[in-house]
Amino acid sequence: MELFEHVSDDVTILEAHGRVDGTTAKEFGDRLVALIHAGRRRIVVDLDNIAYISSAGFRALILADRTTEQREGKLALCGVTGEVMRLFELGTFLELFLICPNQQDAISKLRQP
Repeated sequence: MELFEHVSDDVTILEAHGRVDGTTAKEFGDRLVALIHAGRRRIVVDLDNIAYISSAGFRALILADRTTEQREGKLALCGVTGEVMRLFELGTFLELFLICPNQQDAISKLRQP
């Protein structure tokens, strides 16, 4: 898995590439929590280039979402399609997250009061 980070004004975008599984989920979760602890209040996680996400990956996302809320921030996901969308549906995770079709929509939603 590779992680790429960039900032669009007040929103941090974290793009994940590859697989978020038992081997890579800790790195993924640690990176998200580090961003939150660094004061990033609006975070978009782009999963468009993720081929697979395991329960460990979902746990990392849930922890990041909760931590963001505790710090009065917002987290959105985008690029949830194909097999990854199917896994979100099977795990009934769709209602847990703000899921947007693309980065621009996610950025827009995070900037709303």
